[in-house]
Amino acid sequence: MAQSSRTSLGILLMVGFAVLAPAMDACAKLIGDGLAVGQIVTTRFIFQSAILIPIAAFYGWLHWPNGRETALHLARASLIIIATSFFFTALRYMPIADAIAIFFVEPFILTLLGSLLLGEQIGPRRYVACVIGFAGALLIIQPSFREVGFAACLPLVTALTFAFYMILTRQMATRMHPITLQGYTGIAALAIALPLLFAFEGSGFGPLDPIWPDQRQVILLVILGLIATLSHVFISFALSLAPASLIAPIQYLEIVSATILGYYIFNDLPDAMTFLGIFLIVGSGLFVFFRERHLERRPTPAP
Repeated sequence: MAQSSRTSLGILLMVGFAVLAPAMDACAKLIGDGLAVGQIVTTRFIFQSAILIPIAAFYGWLHWPNGRETALHLARASLIIIATSFFFTALRYMPIADAIAIFFVEPFILTLLGSLLLGEQIGPRRYVACVIGFAGALLIIQPSFREVGFAACLPLVTALTFAFYMILTRQMATRMHPITLQGYTGIAALAIALPLLFAFEGSGFGPLDPIWPDQRQVILLVILGLIATLSHVFISFALSLAPASLIAPIQYLEIVSATILGYYIFNDLPDAMTFLGIFLIVGSGLFVFFRERHLERRPTPAP
């Protein structure tokens, strides 16, 4: 495939991810508090493992992980379990677009963690962009906090844990095929989540006490599991076909698709303050992106 065709396909796959991911969130919101959050999250990883591991085995991408790699898979799985659980919990109280907009402070957190943990250089302009992005998140959190309380802060926890998840992904993605990485993460997540569900069965602890789903909930769980798996396959291959610097801004389409789904399914429409917060977050994120591209294109000074 020609490079231009590969890039175009990568862009299309990233658009597909931005459209599908909020649909997964809509399924979780439709399930509501009828099922334990841990049960919904575990279902996602059941589908992820059941679909991706056979694909990786068929193409010969599997290998036996050593002790260090196993520990990294478990750490990565723990982070994504926490991130997903907190986000699905937030969706029980908040509009999808609001929760996703607050979550999008994650690139700023990742930028700061890259400086602290990986020694990446960050200029003053990007620090200012991060501050503006966080200010946008506060504009969304403030009215939401008055309505739903601390649940409005849950997407921030998701953003923080997902940023650490992405740092681990950076370190592991170069060593194995993305399908294999996602498949092993699914298995590691099940190794953590399933014992917790069995331990808390009948305990009355809402987040982890599993309940037998009815027919409607089963359908929503199946759709959620399929969408979650497909969307993450889309983003994995999108990153392998097109430069991350090119397709990263496309992820902001999630806010658009989340707003549309929230309006047509739940009759939720962001207010003026929320739209202002979204504008600040997206604008700051795009500034960081274009600043990165500008720095990448600058010629290296001669020694």
